[in-house]
Amino acid sequence: MKRQHFIKSLTGLGILSLIPQNTFARTITTFLKDLKPKIIRKNDGKLLNVIGDIQTHKLVGSDTNNQIVEWVDNVEPGVGIPPHVHTKEDEIFRVIKGQIELMIDNKITVLEAGDTAFAPKNIPHSWKVVGVEKAQMITTAFPAGIEFMFNELHKLPQGPPDFNKVAEICGKYGITFIV
Repeated sequence: MKRQHFIKSLTGLGILSLIPQNTFARTITTFLKDLKPKIIRKNDGKLLNVIGDIQTHKLVGSDTNNQIVEWVDNVEPGVGIPPHVHTKEDEIFRVIKGQIELMIDNKITVLEAGDTAFAPKNIPHSWKVVGVEKAQMITTAFPAGIEFMFNELHKLPQGPPDFNKVAEICGKYGITFIV
């Protein structure tokens, strides 16, 4: 089978066969070349206080060709994020320590150390630390971009958040709260 026919059969629409082969190869090579390996140690990362959610950002879009963002949440009991909807990114939550009450699409479950959950975009979800122990959770969002919102939220004044301001910032990044 000729290369062009093979590519056409893979895509179903044959769009890739319309791209000159040199251009296609150059684009893929550039994309892969831009990815650099990165080792992130336990205490490495950018620390942000996002309305009580203490986040350490380990990987951001500039590290991953805007594919993913990953951070560690270190959160006190009772702290959480109210119900909201992402329109741009999916999220994965992996609990490392403590207990997280997670609501996805109106279904509530308690995640414990070792548990993982997936919250697709456009599905309402929320989470809150339950019990008496501080919780630690690794959160991954894809594609990247949400880290810019977290940086803006981190710059808000300490103390009780101005919910209208928080909702305005989140709205710029395609996130709405369900009230």
